[in-house]
Amino acid sequence: MELPTVNLKTILLVHWLLTTWGCIAFEGPYPWANFTILALGVWAVAQRDSIDAISLFLGGLAATVFLDIVHISVFYQRTGFSDTERFGAGMAILSLLLKPLSCCFVYHMYRERGGFLGPSQERSDYQTIDSPEAPADPFGGSESRGHAPQGY
Repeated sequence: MELPTVNLKTILLVHWLLTTWGCIAFEGPYPWANFTILALGVWAVAQRDSIDAISLFLGGLAATVFLDIVHISVFYQRTGFSDTERFGAGMAILSLLLKPLSCCFVYHMYRERGGFLGPSQERSDYQTIDSPEAPADPFGGSESRGHAPQGY
């Protein structure tokens, strides 16, 4: 099954918004964990070719799934929440529910950047130094045909 294309900026925006609203109901470690991971996501956006940035964002996103479950289950109050705090808790829960889907999208981006099993199968415009292929003669004009290289 092919995943639809989702922009990393869209994932960050959605989780930033839901985390901001979730901070209405939860304080302390909840905003620290989530905003730290979102900062890693900003790094992944800024460095589009960095495997480290996207892998740290993916690992952090997966870790916050567990951390959010623990934090919400420990600090959620069945009584005593105002309507605003219930809204914040609902947004934190919605963020938690969307994180596994976001992890799938970010994992797909991680694979596109060449993570896990080496570079992707796409051909680059650049040739690696240890490539077994012989490079084409970049100076292959008419003057170089039929001439032997000169010794020194």
